[in-house]
Amino acid sequence: MLKGDRAYDAEFVGFRYGWRGVVNGDTIPIDRHDVRGLSRQGGTILGSSRTNPYEGERGGPENIRRTMAELGVDAIIAIGGEGTLTAARRLSDEGINIVGVPKTIDNDLAGTDYSFGFDTAVEIATESIDRVRTTAESHQRCILVEVMGRHVGWIALHSGMAAGAHAILIPEQPESIEQIVEWVESVRDRGRAPVLAVSEGFRLSTMEGEHSHKGLDAFNRPRLGGIAELLAPEIEARTGIESRSVAIGHVQRGGVPSAYDRVLATRLGMHAVDAVTKEQWGTMVALRGTDIVHTTIAEATGGLNVVPTARYEEAAVLFG
Repeated sequence: MLKGDRAYDAEFVGFRYGWRGVVNGDTIPIDRHDVRGLSRQGGTILGSSRTNPYEGERGGPENIRRTMAELGVDAIIAIGGEGTLTAARRLSDEGINIVGVPKTIDNDLAGTDYSFGFDTAVEIATESIDRVRTTAESHQRCILVEVMGRHVGWIALHSGMAAGAHAILIPEQPESIEQIVEWVESVRDRGRAPVLAVSEGFRLSTMEGEHSHKGLDAFNRPRLGGIAELLAPEIEARTGIESRSVAIGHVQRGGVPSAYDRVLATRLGMHAVDAVTKEQWGTMVALRGTDIVHTTIAEATGGLNVVPTARYEEAAVLFG
């Protein structure tokens, strides 16, 4: 925003509560004073929602185009993850001027190596696993720590490796309960207390889909959560080791951002403003290596940034 103000003399407003604000025309003015010191603040000053911009009497591209014209808004910078940017892609295809910015703790967007929010979530998950280990060792329990990760296991992989988890269970690599039990018993036999990092989207090789018992969200996706709670009693029954599950949930999404995320968010924001000025509609700013590049929103949402098999196998050498 500061670059837009200084370099292009652009004016900004913020849509409150994500796509809900776009649909309802709910905005607040934003100037450089409003964003001063914002990089060290977690969350969003605008709020968020699970609103689908194609639903409701004021939804859809024609209504949104009319609302933007009434507000004098020339373009939208859509900051978010899979759901937000999938909607942005559809609206962009309908002629709405949109530039995307990848912000998701899951790090599941194709086209970018990392999205901001991910590093902070990994730090929080790592600290949680470190803390849980104290209880596990004291009581000689097996503890499964469930972290976020609907389709991809980046948070579990990075936090699990950083904290020395004895096994890491991710959506990309279904495992049998027998294999999990083997890892757990190997840890027990060495006199240690097993601690496992589990993505919410992990499934056993015998399961047809992810574990979900919480209904659907606004984008008709299953609300995930509870796989660790499902696995813990099964592990206890097969091993005799008292087992517990901990889901750290939305704790991963809050708090003070890491230094890495602050820098990445700032760089992505500056390049997003450049893209708007150049009218590069339908693009998303992205990180490739250490460079900020431009890709299409379609590419970013057309596939998932999955954990490569080689990365999982690299970590699996340390399991058990």
